[in-house]
Amino acid sequence: MTAHAHARAEQPVVVAGAGPVGMVAAASLAQAGIPVAVVETDPVPRTDWRASTFHAATLELLDELGVAGRMHAEGLVVPVYHFRDRRAGLVAAFDFGLLADETPYPYRLQLNQQHLVRMLHERLAADPLVELRFGTTVTGVRADAGGVAVTVRDAGGEHELRGSHLVGADGPGSTVRRCLGVDFTGYTYPQRFLIASTSVDLRSLLPGIADVNYIADPDEWLFLLRTPESWRAVWPVRPETSREQATAPDTLQAQMQGLAPLPGGYPIVDHQIYKVHQRVAERFRAGPVALVGDAAHINSPMGGVGLNSGIHDAVDLTRRLARIRAGEADEEAELDAFARIRHQIAVEYVQADTQRNTERLMEADDARRKASHDEMRAIAADPDRARRYMRRASLLESVRRFGVGLPPGEVPRAAAV
Repeated sequence: MTAHAHARAEQPVVVAGAGPVGMVAAASLAQAGIPVAVVETDPVPRTDWRASTFHAATLELLDELGVAGRMHAEGLVVPVYHFRDRRAGLVAAFDFGLLADETPYPYRLQLNQQHLVRMLHERLAADPLVELRFGTTVTGVRADAGGVAVTVRDAGGEHELRGSHLVGADGPGSTVRRCLGVDFTGYTYPQRFLIASTSVDLRSLLPGIADVNYIADPDEWLFLLRTPESWRAVWPVRPETSREQATAPDTLQAQMQGLAPLPGGYPIVDHQIYKVHQRVAERFRAGPVALVGDAAHINSPMGGVGLNSGIHDAVDLTRRLARIRAGEADEEAELDAFARIRHQIAVEYVQADTQRNTERLMEADDARRKASHDEMRAIAADPDRARRYMRRASLLESVRRFGVGLPPGEVPRAAAV
């Protein structure tokens, strides 16, 4: 072993970002016996309510990390979801039970992402292999023959961390990605999305709805879903509407009353407004530095696959890093395979499906909207087509096709399935 190789073997893997994807990466590395340093700008773990859906393929991976049981104890199992029209009502119901012979998790698990972060934070804080550095910001990245040097700033000033590799899980505004000079190509929707959560049980006011509902409308589509804490409504905000107007209490109340009248008003327990993008990084790695999750790709939330695909990125990468660190694999081949496969999945599955889902909800042309609804009805009515549709929606298709973290020589065989 060369001096550089020996030095790298003694260094931790640095993970930038302590959101759900970064924490999964850290937990996966620690489980493999690899020391980890997690760097996070926020002083404490985030309590972001934005993502809340965990699909079957993701639950399989999280079960291997030993956290799926606890997630189920706190989460909400949703086997059926609806595609609806705001004027015509139910268009199609999709039952993940059709996948029961393929996965132990034939459903969506609804659980706000902050709970997964909390669970993993509790585990990692007690793990001697893991150093958690909250209140610390990445300001620079430099790769060299000895690994990677990460410049960080904390309360004590600016200094340097050494690592064998760097995992950039620091979100859509990724400092790691900017330091690498990687383009984040794509576009931003003109509308912003607004999420409002209420403790009111919307099923009592909207009989017949499922726990997850995608509701098409040419003027104002809706996304309604239930979580253990609340019901959540997502709707578009016009470009000309200011943030202050969109989030004013009277506006939020009017929007909720537009769903179903409720004398006395809706208690709003949380709300967020944010821009929505369809973007993919030009490349997912540079030397010993790799991008995962929102740092690598960001998409519309319609389909609930952004968080899930980010977790798949993290597990794929960390399985490869474990083989590299153990001296069992060629570093370039492994990291190239990660970058190529995860980029392909981001484009062919995540971006393509979320864009199609969003466009289906907001379609304004009557003929195209009717054709889309007819297609959804036909898919739901045919068990074989419905099964194929839900294999893709649950990310099982991409995982069965490409695997997660398979050695480079095994990927073509998996991709041919």
